[in-house]
Formats: sequence, structure tokens, C-alpha cells
Amino acid sequence: MKGFREILVISGKGGTGKTTLSSSFALLPPRKVVVDADVDAPDLHIILKPQVVEAQRFMGGKVAKIDADKCDGCGLCRELCRYDAISPEFKVDSLACEGCALCYFACPNEAVVLEDREAGMWFLSNSRAGPMTHARLYPGEENSGKLVTVVRNRAKELAQDEGYDLILIDGPPGIGCPVLSSITGVDQVLVVTEPTPAGQHDLGRVVELAAHFQARVQVCINQWDISPERTGEIEEWCRQMGVEVVGKLPFSRDVPQLQNQGKAPVEGDGEVATLIEEIWEKMLEVE
Repeated sequence: MKGFREILVISGKGGTGKTTLSSSFALLPPRKVVVDADVDAPDLHIILKPQVVEAQRFMGGKVAKIDADKCDGCGLCRELCRYDAISPEFKVDSLACEGCALCYFACPNEAVVLEDREAGMWFLSNSRAGPMTHARLYPGEENSGKLVTVVRNRAKELAQDEGYDLILIDGPPGIGCPVLSSITGVDQVLVVTEPTPAGQHDLGRVVELAAHFQARVQVCINQWDISPERTGEIEEWCRQMGVEVVGKLPFSRDVPQLQNQGKAPVEGDGEVATLIEEIWEKMLEVE
């Protein structure tokens, strides 16, 4: 037994209000570890205002380097490199190099070495919601799934060492590699969707993905009142799939106004704040 519960908040597409909800949930339970797993475009820090206490470099891949003392200028590496990353002077452009290692294996003089590439940073912080692990992948870098695993593992270590019984994860949108790394091994998944054609379509993809990982799935429909008809279609689809709709949030101008003040919607005093608290209580009822 791992001794703590992991709840993941994700969405099939960006812009559905996933992080808006996550930031609110993070302020409700008294003891938990918060994870921002959207490493490609993190923004949970805007609301939670973390103060970094530990920062580590993330080595996400390899980059080739040519040893001039061993290189005889045969040109084989330049001929084979499909990314045109090697200059006529046999210098490697680190931005163009994809770290595929073909030049490394092909060089007859073993003049090519592969060095670790710094692809981002990850952090352990104290936020106004408590301890938080988060990261930043540098633009154009890959291995975002690996970086998600790093921040999740650090959160698990902290939960085990300090006796936290809850880890709340703000996951990335979509169904790609970082989502797979976010969803693996979690106990519960909340999918945030919206009543639009794209939202409805992508909801189906992410619910199917969560079911594959045998996580308990629930759905929240954000801004449901912009299309009551499509909201009804989503509710009916969820009923047929055996997925619980734990709540619906209406459109509210109060939400962006609070966020402009650096506050989460749950810190307001309107209907949305009350509904978010009710959704959270329903999520905690899941065994």
C-alpha cells in the first residue's frame, strides 16, 4: 500500500478550465502535496505562488559532439545526418541535433560522443496551498513525459516521508505522452470538459484512456450553460458509459476577475465557489 491517494485533473483539450479547478481544489484540503504536471505550459504557479526551496536540472536527452582530435574529416556523419546538424567544419548545432546517435554509431574513428542535454528544470516549492512539485520544459525540448514522472516521483517521496495522505495533480491536456505519465498509477481522474464539439469529442478520448489505466473516472462540465443542449448530450453519453458527472459549473465573469487578482475561483463568494466545494466533496466520497 502506498499510503496516499492520487487524484488527477485532466482534460481532452486545452482551455476547458482544468487548471482553474485544480487551483481551487488545491486550497480546500488542509494537507496534501500539489503537482503541476503540465510541464510544457505550466501555469498553476500563477495562482498558488510557490516559493522554490529545491531546484534541479532536468537532463532530457542527448546531443552529439565531435572530438576534433579524432575526426579525420571523412564526412560520413554529415552525409548521414538527416537534420543537417553538422557543419562543414564538423561542428554540431545543438539546436538542430535530435540526439538520434546515428553519427555516433557510424563514425569509423569514434570521434563522436553523446552528451547529456539540459531540457528543463524541476522544483520543490512551498506554495500557499502547501508543498508543490512543478517543472518547466525548455521550448522545443522533448521527453516531457519523463519530466512528468520526475515531478510525480518527488511528490510521492514527500508524501511518504511527511505523512501526506493526498497528492493532487494538475495534468496536461490531450492524450499524449505527458498525459500517460500523469495518469499511470493514479487512483482517481477528474476530466474537465466543455459543451463544444471539440470538448465533447476529446472527452471521449480521454475517458477511454483513463479506463485503460483502470482509474476511477468522473466528469465535470464547465460553462455548461453556453450550450445546454450539448451539455445534455454529454450527460447522456456519460450515463451510457457509466461515468459519473460530479458537477456542472456555469459561465461566470467572476472567475477571470478573481484570477486577475491572483486568486482561485473557490476564494470568491459566488455560486461557482460553492459548486466547486460541492464537486470536491463528491470526489472525496469515492472509495
